[in-house]
Amino acid sequence: MNQISNTDLILNQDGSIYHLNLLPEDIADTVLTVGDPDRVSEISRYFDRIELKKGKREFITHTGYLGSKRLTVLSTGIGTDNIDIALNELDALVNIDFNTRKLNNKLKSLDIIRIGTSGTVQEDIPMDSIIVSEYGLGLDSLMQYYVHELSSDECLLQKAVSTHFYSLKGISPYVSSADHGLLKTIGKDLIKGITLTAPGFYSPQGREVRAKASFPDLLKLFRSFSFEEHRITNLEMETAGIYALSKALGHKALSINAILANRVSHKFSSNPAKIIDGAIQLVLSRL
Repeated sequence: MNQISNTDLILNQDGSIYHLNLLPEDIADTVLTVGDPDRVSEISRYFDRIELKKGKREFITHTGYLGSKRLTVLSTGIGTDNIDIALNELDALVNIDFNTRKLNNKLKSLDIIRIGTSGTVQEDIPMDSIIVSEYGLGLDSLMQYYVHELSSDECLLQKAVSTHFYSLKGISPYVSSADHGLLKTIGKDLIKGITLTAPGFYSPQGREVRAKASFPDLLKLFRSFSFEEHRITNLEMETAGIYALSKALGHKALSINAILANRVSHKFSSNPAKIIDGAIQLVLSRL
């Protein structure tokens, strides 16, 4: 392979990757991602030892040990545009030689586990529950810019999704699945569903404050989708991008969602910090 150019792979003067500000030795093989930079310390406080703390912009990183297991916690900020940066730079850190600017002879696969907050669109899903995303369904445009190969199961789901969302003119929904191994271990016994990843928090998730929505009854459209035993369970802003881009880069991904809102009953959690901490402890206990 030819060398990757200085403008395709940008490094800082200290040799660290441009946005994340990290060196290859700074990250573990298991990476926990969160949207909120403040949530990084809420996870790393459970570590037995923290060996590194770095930050640049919204990208805060702590690496340390939980027992003998080395872990990295990284904040990505909100949205799949930030996931594009975070996932590509994480991959570069483990799979590209920064000195030669060529791929390593042996490629590494990271375990990437999102711990995030979300709102459910189904009335029967309890507030303060924890959902694991069996699939991500993206309404954002990220994967229009990458080759996105689908498994046979994903192809069937993609066809059903395209049919159901045909009325959303100008939007091309995409689907991607969780890593089966992580789903069976960390996601065991949790509520499973399709997590819809929206490109915004307000109108793209069916909210209307002052600006008029282009797609009325969006929540109804989300709630009414079903394919075999699958249905859309919750909304957030990163999962589909993490799943699809991780797969394109050869990494394993899983998304764990703390349900803080029920969009049907219009209720919000009375103790969001407690349910988020519960999701964090659940993931850490299963690593």
